[in-house]
Amino acid sequence: MGMRRTVGVAAASAATVMLVAACGGGGPQSGGDQKLTGNKIVLGVLNDQSGAYSELSGKNSVKAVEMAVADFRAKYGDRAVTTDISVETADHQNKPDIANTKAAEMYDRKGVDLILDVPTSSAAEKVADVAKEKQKLYFNIGAATTTLTGAKCNKYTFHYAYDTYMLANGTGRSTTEQGAKNWYVLYPNYQFGQDMEKSFSAAIAAAGGKVIGKDAAPFPNTTGDYSTFLLKAPTLNPKPDVLGTMQAGAELVNVVKQYNEFKLRDKGVGLAVGLMFLTDIHSLTPAALAGTTYTDAWYWNFDARNREFADRFQSETGTRPTFAHAANYSAATQYLEAVQAAGTDDADTIVTGLEGKTVEDVFLRNGKIRAEDHRVVHDAYLAQVKPQSEVTEPWDYVKVLKTIPAAEAFRAPSSECKL
Repeated sequence: MGMRRTVGVAAASAATVMLVAACGGGGPQSGGDQKLTGNKIVLGVLNDQSGAYSELSGKNSVKAVEMAVADFRAKYGDRAVTTDISVETADHQNKPDIANTKAAEMYDRKGVDLILDVPTSSAAEKVADVAKEKQKLYFNIGAATTTLTGAKCNKYTFHYAYDTYMLANGTGRSTTEQGAKNWYVLYPNYQFGQDMEKSFSAAIAAAGGKVIGKDAAPFPNTTGDYSTFLLKAPTLNPKPDVLGTMQAGAELVNVVKQYNEFKLRDKGVGLAVGLMFLTDIHSLTPAALAGTTYTDAWYWNFDARNREFADRFQSETGTRPTFAHAANYSAATQYLEAVQAAGTDDADTIVTGLEGKTVEDVFLRNGKIRAEDHRVVHDAYLAQVKPQSEVTEPWDYVKVLKTIPAAEAFRAPSSECKL
C-alpha cells in the first residue's frame, strides 16, 4: 500500500506556472547554515488509491505533488534549501484505523515532514490527531468536514481546498433561491455525509426551503444499490422539488445512474449534487448531468493560468485535473516556499510563517491562510454542467455561472477551534 517515489531534477519549461508564493520568491542560499532534518524534505500523500475516491484524487494527486517538487527545484536550482526532496505515498482505503496507522508510520518511520490530501472525513480527523500528537504538519485537501477547523482543529493542521459549509453555501442556497423549496436529502452514513446533511439543511432553511425527508445510505455502499431511497423520493408528501445527493466519487456516479434509470426528473424531482468532481462528470457523461448546478473549488478551463497547468498535468497523466489535484499541487508548493523562506523544516516555524499569509497561485485566488483556525479561504465557483451539444472538447464539461468571493464562500472562524 505504500511506496517511495524520489522526484528527480526537472528542467523548467516555458509553460511553468509562475506562483506568487505565500512567503515570497526569495530564500536562503544553500549551504551549511540550513536547519533541515537530515538535510532533506519528505512529503507524504495519504489517500484513497483503490476505492470510491481514487479517480478524483488518488495516484494523480501524487503526480501533482511530484510536479510541485519538480517546479520548485527548477525555480531555485542551486539556491534551493535542499535538492533532496522525496514523496512518500500510501493508500488509506477510506478507513480511519488504516489512516491513523499510515500517518504515524509516515511521520515516524518515513521521516515525512508534511502529510497531504487525506479524503474521507473520518480518516482526515484521525490524521489530524496524529499530526497534533507528533507535532508534524498536515495539509488536508480531500476531506470536507468542518471539524478540521472546528472542534478537531490544531496548530499543525491546515484545511486547504473546501468544506461542507462552502458546498452548502453555494449549491444549497442557490438551488433553493431558484425555486426548489422542498428537499429530500440522501447522504453517506459517515462523518462527511453527516456534516453535509447538517450544512445543507442549514443553508436550505436560511434560503426559505425545507428538508422534508432525509436518509443515510451505507458507506461504503458495496452493492452500489440506491433504489430503495430513490424510489421513495417521489412518494413523499409533499413531493420534493429536488433530490440532494451528498455522495461523492464512484458512489455519486451510482446514484446519478439510478436517478436517471428511474426517471425521477420526469416525475418532478430535480437533482442537486452536494459534491462533484470533474472525473464524476467524465464517468457519467455531460448528458447524464446536463443543467446540474454545483459548487466547485476550481475548474481547469476557468482561465489561461488554470489551462496552462491543466495542459501540463494532462501531458503527465492523460487526464485533466480535478480541483483536488490542483489543490495538492498548490499546497505542496506553498509548503516548499515556506521552508525555502525560513531555511528550516521546523514545524512550529513553518506554522508561524504561514499564519495570516495571503496567497495567489494556480489554485488559490484571493487566498488567505487564516491564523484563527487554519482554514485556507479562496474564491469558489457556482458551476453548471453543459448540455452535450455545448461540449466542444473533451473534459470541458462545465460553465462557471458566478464566482463566490473568498470572504463569502467560507464560514467565519468557529468558537470551537482552540489552536
